[in-house]
Amino acid sequence: MNGTTAGVLYVHSAPRALCPHVEWAAGRAMNRAVNFSWLDQPAQDGARRTEFTWTGSVGTGAAIASALRGWEHLRYEVTEEPTSASDGGRWMHTPDLGVFYAQTDVTGNMVVPEDRVRYAMEVAGSNALELHRELRLALGQAWDDELEPFRHAAEGNPVVWLHRVG
Repeated sequence: MNGTTAGVLYVHSAPRALCPHVEWAAGRAMNRAVNFSWLDQPAQDGARRTEFTWTGSVGTGAAIASALRGWEHLRYEVTEEPTSASDGGRWMHTPDLGVFYAQTDVTGNMVVPEDRVRYAMEVAGSNALELHRELRLALGQAWDDELEPFRHAAEGNPVVWLHRVG
């Protein structure tokens, strides 16, 4: 898909030794060299954090998320703004949970596809608690819960954080 978009890479926690490798992998995904301003992550001893606003072609967010996927001890989020020809996206990664992806609308809200809602209803049947569990899964609640202490520790940063939906 053609077009230019923008987004943000939030590295919530990375071991100090991994930081240069994160820069290299993210830069490779963006097709350019990048230098991040790393800060200590107060939520985890010895970890660093950074955020980087990027501009690139549609799909750059997915490329960044893929480049960083599966790295031990790395917690991150990537956002990609929608364009007139493409949806936005949000990727969240934790070491324990792996990657979660959600489409986003023009205001940054997660979009849960109709088929996913229907699946949740089918699995839950008449069990309201099970429906609640399925919808939390569809919204990436477990990823939000795990990342929230790391987001909170970074308050005061110049970039406005995305807030949980729901």
